[in-house]
Amino acid sequence: MKKLLILTNLVMGLSATAFAQKRPPSPPHPSKTELYNSKAHELEKKYNTEKKLIMNHPLATKKMKSDQLKALNARYQAEKKLLRSVK
Repeated sequence: MKKLLILTNLVMGLSATAFAQKRPPSPPHPSKTELYNSKAHELEKKYNTEKKLIMNHPLATKKMKSDQLKALNARYQAEKKLLRSVK
């Protein structure tokens, strides 16, 4: 009877340990403000890199660059407005 009790406790302890190892604690979710700030920063970074690529393009004329910048600004403003509306 004693052996059965010890064996039962051992099996229960090992199964509890194995179950605890299978499910690590979930990471904390970012708050809505943190999520908004990270998306806004990502959008700003993307805008700046695209603007730099347009401005440093060796073959584009001034008119082509200005047209591309107008399109980029319009797209950026639309994405920024969409991001603000979700906030």
